[in-house]
Amino acid sequence: MDESVWRFYEGFAEEYHLIFSDWMQDVRQQAGVLDRLIQAEMGAKPAALLDCACGIGTQAIGMALLGYQVHATDFSPAALKRAEHEASRLGLPMVFGQADFRYLEKEVPGSFDVVISCDNAFSHLLTASSLLEAVQGMWAKLNPGGLAVISIRDYDAIINNGQHLASPYVDGPEVFSDENGRRVVFQLWDWSADGRTYYLNHFIVQGNGKEWHTEHRVTVSRALLRAELDRALEQAGFTRLVWHMPEASGYYQPVVTAVKG
Repeated sequence: MDESVWRFYEGFAEEYHLIFSDWMQDVRQQAGVLDRLIQAEMGAKPAALLDCACGIGTQAIGMALLGYQVHATDFSPAALKRAEHEASRLGLPMVFGQADFRYLEKEVPGSFDVVISCDNAFSHLLTASSLLEAVQGMWAKLNPGGLAVISIRDYDAIINNGQHLASPYVDGPEVFSDENGRRVVFQLWDWSADGRTYYLNHFIVQGNGKEWHTEHRVTVSRALLRAELDRALEQAGFTRLVWHMPEASGYYQPVVTAVKG
């Protein structure tokens, strides 16, 4: 992955919750949706779950609150430290470890009933080969009959609507208020000439009633189409691929589930 990805998440760990109106509310809401999808595909509630791109714990913590045995990994030490702090604060018996999700087979011990990667983490895999490495790693960590769960942005809609031809493409803004004041969260995407990769400029503008402070971070991402992810999953050996779109699932991004046959 591009080095900018590491810098982005290392610098973002202490503020990541600010992109939500209420982070803990989202933790619980997202876990509820993911739990329903998992049980619908597996027929029962599984026990062991690996979140291989846990960030500060947005999905991993929610799944642990629902009773899953959660092993959470990320390549960012700062994000892991924040996730561990939040889990400890809630008294959750989670296991954490640093790992790059391209190398799960080598870097993560054990096997699991479910492996998840949410919040569009796969968009940082800029090549078909790195995408295949990540899904092969998920395959390697799953028990037979286990389930992979991946969420990405709806890049199909963005590409089909020609929004990738607009540079910058604007995502947001969203305006939130709390006891500390107001904040505005938005993104500007500067598309590369290939029309498929872009530099994501992320802004959080915070005001306390007297002055405003702006945090800006940048990283590189890829507009990953659903068909591309399908091909990688099938090449890795997954079957029963099902896309769950937001209007049906209630999740904020398209989610694909796939079974290790």
